[in-house]
Amino acid sequence: MEVKVIDWDGTNLPAQLKELPPGRYAVEALESVLPLTAEEDEGLRAALDEMEAGVGVDVDDFIRELRADSTGQ
Repeated sequence: MEVKVIDWDGTNLPAQLKELPPGRYAVEALESVLPLTAEEDEGLRAALDEMEAGVGVDVDDFIRELRADSTGQ
């Protein structure tokens, strides 16, 4: 099951909860940020190594790529 992290103001029902299918759920307050998975940690370390080696993508190009991916272009 996928973990959904939500911020709750104590009053309004967050959209993430409204999106869940009917069923039983356990809700627990998080005291800190969830640790990275081994795969996430490895990916970040690889990206930092590439940046240090001078390999990378211009930030404006990266943002354009993200926007294009999100719109399906």
